[in-house]
Amino acid sequence: MIVAGVDGSPSAVNAACWAAEEAASSNDTLRLVHAYVVPMYGYPEFAATFAQLREGMRDQGSKWLDEAKEAVANVAPGVTVETVLTEGDPLGTLVEESGKARLTVLGSRGLGGFTGMIVGSIAVGLASHGKSPVVVVRGPQEPLPSDAPIVVGVDGSEHSTAALRFAFEEAAGRKAPLTVVRTWRGILLDEAVSRYPLKVDAEEIEEGERAALQEQVDPMRESYPDVAVETVVVRGRPVRTLLDYAERARLLVVGSRGRGGFKGMLLGSTSQSLVTHAPCAVAVVRPPAE
Repeated sequence: MIVAGVDGSPSAVNAACWAAEEAASSNDTLRLVHAYVVPMYGYPEFAATFAQLREGMRDQGSKWLDEAKEAVANVAPGVTVETVLTEGDPLGTLVEESGKARLTVLGSRGLGGFTGMIVGSIAVGLASHGKSPVVVVRGPQEPLPSDAPIVVGVDGSEHSTAALRFAFEEAAGRKAPLTVVRTWRGILLDEAVSRYPLKVDAEEIEEGERAALQEQVDPMRESYPDVAVETVVVRGRPVRTLLDYAERARLLVVGSRGRGGFKGMLLGSTSQSLVTHAPCAVAVVRPPAE
């Protein structure tokens, strides 16, 4: 099952359509979810009673779900669609729903997002706490070329291995090429060389990074032999490099935290930066043990 959050915003409708295409490619059921909280204070009671306000919010949520369902039917008419309308905290509801889902999808900015805000608090919160892989969808986007790849960033950590596995599954299901990117920090190395008379062989370091990348990728190649894979080692910063590759990607996949993440940290700085700034849809994946 794939879960998509709906809140009446164009971003949410676009995310629901993305989720429908994903459901069609994987033969999954699509579950559209809308949750709302009725305010206890801050509204003029002479205009509406609490009961009327609750009923109005429920009716509005039902209409938003119907609109999303109609948009989904135009994109993927064969997909089975369920709708859920519930009173409760939207983030808490989506986190709970993600525990039953193969994938949880939502737009980058909801109806309550401020103008100019790059990503909404619900998107960041779900990427931090979701129990399934979480995809934050931007859009609407211009149509991608048929050979647009899925891009995944890896660093040898358990989190990036989970992201790599997810990326291979997506590439196989979508019959898309896969680009696997690993970076190494050349900037710090240059500073060290300029300050201290050390003999550092950049080619040797890069060769070691390539070997580590192949060691991580080769087992996945055996499991998904039909996926066309390109492996890339880049000297540079992870966020900047992955943003560059995301410009021509259909999906960017990252682990929830990388090798440098602090224990207990739910979402690493690299992952959060990519969710916030990437031009394409971003999937945040954590290991099953979490």
